[in-house]
Amino acid sequence: MSTNTLMIRDFPQDERPRERFIQNGPQSLSNHELVAILLRTGTKDESVLQLSNRLLTHFEGLRMLKAATLEEMTEIKGIGSAKAIQILAAVEIGRRISNLSYNDRYVIRSPEDGAKYLMNDMRFLSQEHFVCLYLNTKNQVIHKQTVFIGSLNASIVHPREVFREALKRSAASVIAVHNHPSGDPAPSREDIEVTKRLVECGKIIGIDLLDHLIIGENKFVSLKEKGYL
Repeated sequence: MSTNTLMIRDFPQDERPRERFIQNGPQSLSNHELVAILLRTGTKDESVLQLSNRLLTHFEGLRMLKAATLEEMTEIKGIGSAKAIQILAAVEIGRRISNLSYNDRYVIRSPEDGAKYLMNDMRFLSQEHFVCLYLNTKNQVIHKQTVFIGSLNASIVHPREVFREALKRSAASVIAVHNHPSGDPAPSREDIEVTKRLVECGKIIGIDLLDHLIIGENKFVSLKEKGYL
């Protein structure tokens, strides 16, 4: 590589796309600045921003770029196979994201649905695992996360950890689930305290705790059905 090759770090800090990305978010960057981040370096004759701009001009913008082949990309001066693959990989990721289907997401309409979703994963665990299911407005599971591993008590399972992920995922509601390694799903005093605390915090921020399920040996208990929610 030529020592004259211009990289993004060679630009003044306030003109560097990467720094502006960090400070203001990706939406603040133009198309050619985003592509420049992927390209990383220019050539001995032009900066990475100039190369990026020329690439987009060649393909008449993003619409044609998304249909470009590896051969078409590498025909452009300054775009070798490594740079072309980086761009095409990013295009493919974008295509896959846009084609994601939510129709096959698991829907929880009852405590039985929630227990069925996690029973086989949790019934044989030797330690208690506190897991949260994050649901959208259609009661579809959009995310599952293990929040805590160990003996359950109200001071350890903090609502902050539960609802931070709910806010991050734009979840409409949460179902808490944990297992009893003994196989007996009967709720303990700590289980009930944790549940009440999560319900109260959920009401404050507007995200409902729909249920707290306790998984035992091929059986479960719903604290909602027990009247604790």
